[in-house]
Amino acid sequence: MNRHDVLLLNANYEPLNVCDCRRAISLLSSGKADLVHEKEAPIRTAAGLHPAPSVVRMRYQVRRPLPTLRLSRHSILARDGYCCQYCGSTRDLTIDHVVPRWMGGPHTWENLVACCRRCNLKKGDKTPRQANMKLKTEPRRPKFIPYLSLQQYIRAIQIDDWSLYLPVFSGFRPELRAEEAC
Repeated sequence: MNRHDVLLLNANYEPLNVCDCRRAISLLSSGKADLVHEKEAPIRTAAGLHPAPSVVRMRYQVRRPLPTLRLSRHSILARDGYCCQYCGSTRDLTIDHVVPRWMGGPHTWENLVACCRRCNLKKGDKTPRQANMKLKTEPRRPKFIPYLSLQQYIRAIQIDDWSLYLPVFSGFRPELRAEEAC
């Protein structure tokens, strides 16, 4: 998240989205949202100094369907803390099928891990046991469905003002997960 991103909350304080500062100020000035937290440095405009929003809350409830957690390359990398699950490297990452596809390994959360290219080449079309390699953590589907994408959630939970409004899911704490995995 860059310094101009703002957490947008629903009327019931449920996270809706991350928007840019311009959109947040537009919502505030049109009376559709209220300022919940502001950043230390104000925004200078022609009309003077205004508080820079960090968290804003909609004045009315926005109805939205419950999001689904999509299986994607970015979600796998985020789940594994952007860290190779064999050696712990954070460079040149790719995705590896723990049980290769040709051996009947499915394309699922439980069979995909983040892996550096070096380990992926070393493992080849074998299982970790056949390649004499050990996984740092057992891959599994995250047990939660965040309203924000998994990547946004992992970055957002680390911002102090925002973490107050983001749910903490059992079995998933990004700051610990990254340290454990690497």
